[in-house]
Amino acid sequence: MVLSQLSMHTPSGKFTKKLEKELFAPRLIVWYQVHKRNLPWRETHDPYKIWLSEIILQQTRVAQGLPYYQRFIEKYPSIQELAHADEEEVLRLWQGLGYYTRARNLHACARRIVHELDGKFPSTYRELLHLKGVGTYTAGAIASIAFKEAVPVVDGNVYRVLARVFGVDEDITSTQGTKAFYALAQSLVPKEDADLYSQAIMDFGAMHCTPVNPKCKSCIFEDYCVALHTGRQDTLPIKSKKVKIKQRFLHYLVIQCADKLYMKCRKAHDIWKGLYDFYLVEDRRLRAMDRLEDTLVILIRRHKLSVTSKPILYKHVLTHRRLHVYFLHVQATAQFIQEATPLLSQAGIRAFTVAQTKALPKPILIDNFLKEKFYA
Repeated sequence: MVLSQLSMHTPSGKFTKKLEKELFAPRLIVWYQVHKRNLPWRETHDPYKIWLSEIILQQTRVAQGLPYYQRFIEKYPSIQELAHADEEEVLRLWQGLGYYTRARNLHACARRIVHELDGKFPSTYRELLHLKGVGTYTAGAIASIAFKEAVPVVDGNVYRVLARVFGVDEDITSTQGTKAFYALAQSLVPKEDADLYSQAIMDFGAMHCTPVNPKCKSCIFEDYCVALHTGRQDTLPIKSKKVKIKQRFLHYLVIQCADKLYMKCRKAHDIWKGLYDFYLVEDRRLRAMDRLEDTLVILIRRHKLSVTSKPILYKHVLTHRRLHVYFLHVQATAQFIQEATPLLSQAGIRAFTVAQTKALPKPILIDNFLKEKFYA
């Protein structure tokens, strides 16, 4: 579809009105001033706070992300304090938000700004793109909201609003579609009030032009919206690519000896890097302890240790993976620990008291397991 062709023939035989692009931003801003959400990062132009909120809210709902934002600001009121924090401490505070690469990038970015840029945020869209973990959307949000640069923000909410109002049928997962939407978004940003406009279109998509059951009858674009007049609210925006889900089967050996639990920090470039979990055997074919062919498991069987007879199963869904997680609680003896020490050391396994494990950054499913079984 050519983006300038904004008039379409409707099933009723009528034509929708052509929406002049100059009217789009003013209508949104008026709507926003009445309906905007009262969020703490809306009360400032501090790039640190705006950046922090945007990183937290990537792939996270506002209701879930708000408490994390408040905890981060309380613990790290400035980017200098975040930069000087220990990474494990940052990951522990992030625990439960998922996508932990965001937290590691957040910390690395803070360190670079403090140590290489004298603590000052880059003030333009192009400069912001050079920061670790900052893509086009986040750069646009910081540049427009903190520095009032007339650049667009384009996320899922914005795709949906633009696709529906203007009837854009480009696939948002295609290169051509991405370029088309960005060009349209750029053409709509007002030279003045770019900060208000960016927040307005994000809130409008999140609160009004929602994925399901949009509020079409009370919409400020009711007289212009192509999707409404052609009955395509449910099909726009077009997104053709489907995420392929990988199935993984994780068997955790929760080794306990007296008041000690044995855990490790994940170092590999895989899920949960930098977080703590237990000794892991990954095998999609096997479900029972007596069939796992692993050196440490064989040693456990030879020592005839007490093992929870029925594995505890968790199913945990990530964006690209579905995890089938089994926890096998092993009551170890001092003699077993002595013999197994080389194997445990090789796997990076260390002993922690139950109390010490509470302070370790952990995947949420590990934390939930510990809460259920060990934390009173």
